[in-house]
Amino acid sequence: MGNERCSQMRRCVSLHRLLLVLCACLCLAVTVRGSAGSRPSAHPETLQLEQASPEQAGSSQSSPSESKTPEQTRTEQYTLSHERQGKAVAYSRAGYTLYFVSYFLGGLFLFLILRLGWAAKFRDIAENASDKKWIQGLVFVPLLFLTIDVLDLPVRLYWHALSLHYQQSIQGWGSWFWDWSKGELLDMAFGIVLVLILFAVMRRSPRHWWLYFWFPAVLILLGVIVITPLVIDPLFNKFEPLSKEHPDLVASIEKLTKHAGVPIPPERMFLMMASRKTNAINAYVTGLGASKRVVIWDTTIQKTSNDECLFIVGHELGHYVLGHVRRGFFVGAAGLLLALYFLFRGLHWALDSWAGDWKLYGQEDWASLAVILLLLQVLLFVSSPVISGYSRMQEHAADVYGLEVIHGLIPNSEEVAAHAFQVLGELDLSDPNPPPFITFWLYSHPPLAERLVFAHSYDPWSKGEPPKYVK
Repeated sequence: MGNERCSQMRRCVSLHRLLLVLCACLCLAVTVRGSAGSRPSAHPETLQLEQASPEQAGSSQSSPSESKTPEQTRTEQYTLSHERQGKAVAYSRAGYTLYFVSYFLGGLFLFLILRLGWAAKFRDIAENASDKKWIQGLVFVPLLFLTIDVLDLPVRLYWHALSLHYQQSIQGWGSWFWDWSKGELLDMAFGIVLVLILFAVMRRSPRHWWLYFWFPAVLILLGVIVITPLVIDPLFNKFEPLSKEHPDLVASIEKLTKHAGVPIPPERMFLMMASRKTNAINAYVTGLGASKRVVIWDTTIQKTSNDECLFIVGHELGHYVLGHVRRGFFVGAAGLLLALYFLFRGLHWALDSWAGDWKLYGQEDWASLAVILLLLQVLLFVSSPVISGYSRMQEHAADVYGLEVIHGLIPNSEEVAAHAFQVLGELDLSDPNPPPFITFWLYSHPPLAERLVFAHSYDPWSKGEPPKYVK
């Protein structure tokens, strides 16, 4: 189900680093983790069963799932109270605006870094520090990345302030800055490794570096996907076996997976303590091979009924069974190759046009990294509709799977699923009517209102038709 707003925000504010050539081109695989909501703040629509409204997560008020159950009312369309709808629209519009502003500012900052000669200055500092290329890289990359990040920081601060204002986050500023600092260190470490490899390949093969760099980049990408749930995620949140505090839920999930014919062992089910930082609800599938797992946020269990939680798990099980992470990796790897070729061609075009103005002496100049990042910013922006569209296809497939896998196991399963979407929308302030262009460009999940209606209308069994995935 994923937290879409967070994931898109991350994508639009941190696009400046070379690591994102991998992460963004691979975000087709990462979108399986989605993010939350129908409003994009920078990232719209995750399974929408996953983001809860902070005001309820941090208070003693009952959640919609507690005050209204599928047995008490039918949920045939997504509706909000007048007050909550006003907040949802305002929050969503602010997120949409911030998304586009972030891309524009990111590109502007990189252009100014080149135009004002900062990139060339950083190169001079690095080359004066040592004759060894790897030491120069250790000096240049942190200088460039830190400059970009400091310039981008106001956007990140504003987004967190907006999330606090609309009670979508409860994370204090001290904790937020600590997470930001850890993210910076990780990005810096991965960025240094990638940049050193990239420029080493450039020096050995000036005309085919885009192809030769692709091989180690894909291996690194694969490694990142494998180690993320084991090493990186625990740096930001606490995880524990789901069976530790919720053995009954694990037993229900095992019945679900047995019904699907693809049992997931309890040791692959984890609970994330999200309530320490957010009021959102979420669940996702992550990892590859030995690190592959299903993660459920504790807020999801707190704010949805058991049956609704099982539907959410069924959706995530769909990602697991349909191989979306694996498939996304291969699609992302192909996209990465195309992206690197674009960067190769674009870099030569930019150097032919402005190398003198930017004080660059060639593609092997450390300062040319800023050009690559600027081109990457443009590429990621232009490719957003493709990435979002691919993700919406996967998320819809997971919705279908979730509906099929709970059918016959949960009474009135269509209503349970529809009500789960209603709960998510209320908690997550999901946009009830996102503009078509925004859906096309930003939404990694179908709009929540559409998903709710689909949940109510999908019934191949009564029509004598075979289900698509769960026979």
